[in-house]
Amino acid sequence: MVEYKWIVLSNTTLGALLASLDGTIVLISLPVIFRGVGVNPFLAANFPILIWLLLGYGVVTATLLVTCGRLSDMWGRTRMYNLGFAIFSAGSILLFVEPYPGATGAWALVGFRLIQAVGASFLFANSAALLTDAFPPEERGKAMGINMVAFIGGSLVGLVVGGLLAAIPDLHFGGFVLPTWRIIFLVSVPVGVVGTIWAYARLREISTRVARQKIDFAGNITFAVGLTLVLIAVTYGLLPYGSSPTGWGSPWVLSGLAAGFGLLVLFLFIESRVQDPMFRLNLFRVRAFASGNIAALLGSLARGGMMLLLVVWFQGIWLPLHGYSFSEVPLWAGIFMMPMIAGFLSAGPVSGWLSDRHGPRLLATVGMAIASGTFFLLALLPLNFAYWQMGALLYVQGCGMGMFAAPNSAAVMNSVPPENRGAASGMLATLQNTGQQLSMALFFTIVILGLSAGLGGSVSGALASSGVGAPDSTILTGLVSANPTGALFGAFLGENPMQSLLGIAATIPGWQPLPPAATATLLAPHFFATAIAPAFRNALAEAFVFAGVVTGVGAFVSAIRGERFIYGEAARTAGPTGLGTGAVGPSAPTARR
Repeated sequence: MVEYKWIVLSNTTLGALLASLDGTIVLISLPVIFRGVGVNPFLAANFPILIWLLLGYGVVTATLLVTCGRLSDMWGRTRMYNLGFAIFSAGSILLFVEPYPGATGAWALVGFRLIQAVGASFLFANSAALLTDAFPPEERGKAMGINMVAFIGGSLVGLVVGGLLAAIPDLHFGGFVLPTWRIIFLVSVPVGVVGTIWAYARLREISTRVARQKIDFAGNITFAVGLTLVLIAVTYGLLPYGSSPTGWGSPWVLSGLAAGFGLLVLFLFIESRVQDPMFRLNLFRVRAFASGNIAALLGSLARGGMMLLLVVWFQGIWLPLHGYSFSEVPLWAGIFMMPMIAGFLSAGPVSGWLSDRHGPRLLATVGMAIASGTFFLLALLPLNFAYWQMGALLYVQGCGMGMFAAPNSAAVMNSVPPENRGAASGMLATLQNTGQQLSMALFFTIVILGLSAGLGGSVSGALASSGVGAPDSTILTGLVSANPTGALFGAFLGENPMQSLLGIAATIPGWQPLPPAATATLLAPHFFATAIAPAFRNALAEAFVFAGVVTGVGAFVSAIRGERFIYGEAARTAGPTGLGTGAVGPSAPTARR
């Protein structure tokens, strides 16, 4: 009979893969989804729909993870994990059958994605804790390695799967038509249903429950509301406000940030005083736990935005420059990012296995340092690169992330008492998801500001070289320059914004109809890519340098994590908190390297 630990590993790996895959599958297939529901993403009124489809899933998971982990410690990790699988599957079914057209249907998709994200929160919060419960310390790195391949690799696979599904034509069964955009949401339904049935049938509760403790209502409310306000504010900071290309000067954004950070400060005050806190701040007195969480946060802060910018680079610039039509770019963007997945699959499980024998510090630090180096090299690539250069960097980047992820997660989970594993798993996942959400907002902001500074010159130059003279060149340059956010989203969505821009320009006084040859040139797939390329290249380099610095700091934090520490082996030297006075440094007599 199969050992129970392998049942736990296989089910949690499936759950992590499915939840993280669904977090990114929508990113690369948004053009098909918007066309399917009949919504124009380039209209300013529809920008909030675009933003929420992009980032809403991550906002909800980041907000709920700590709460889910704490509730799981109290009510049973298996019970809450199984409930998460059921909620996730229900959200997947609702996305597939969503009945409304137009903007109403698009907002319904947003709502059902948020339901899906609630289920994903329970899956993310409990996977590492269930594995730590089921596996002995000498095998946890290997188990975490496989699970982290699913967790982080799933977000990469989602890009490929989204691109592949977006290329499938509508399916016809007699008089019934199954649209492509529904197929994209269908992929998680059978897997989610099977995973739910399997989890309820085979998983059992083996953790130590702490049901006698009280729910920290004040902490839960201040944390959830505070983090939600911050993430929503930074999300809406991407939208234009007045004459500014971003919304960081909007009073609503500033008020949301102030209120959100204020509530998070209040949350820390509450957690340091309540008897049964949701967020175990005393765990950060363990160096292995603190360093691992901070390094994971910094890695996510670089990784989330990097993936999004690579999609923009491929879909909006590189593929059109190489003759790919806008209808093809989602598929090929996913295919061309596969070396990153290969690198992660190569290094993730092996690094987990090695960390069980030699400790996590060297592997995790080297992995983060490799990732940092690849960011700086990406900043040096020409915009129209030779693919072997990009492919090699993506593979090495995947290897670096794989080397870091499994040893770091195992080190964090090994450092906490058994009764706090749910909370610790939720805290780690919260920092990773929060970092990813903030990363997208930061990277987009850096690129939008860079575009706004150089877009006018690059667009006017492209128009002049295409034979478009004044006043038409001035009108078109003004339309593109006034909305760098639209230009960026146009590149991201793999659509040709010049079609709508020409329609708008024709309504402006002074516009002179272009000759058919000039119109054909402007509507060619490569023109928009050529027009924004110089400004986009400078902005892209700044974003990658920022990511390189952040991961470099993460490597330093990982290097100072101290010697390997496993909570159960250091309990003999524990102080009053039960966390181990000697657990934070090399002086701990029972610590391992």
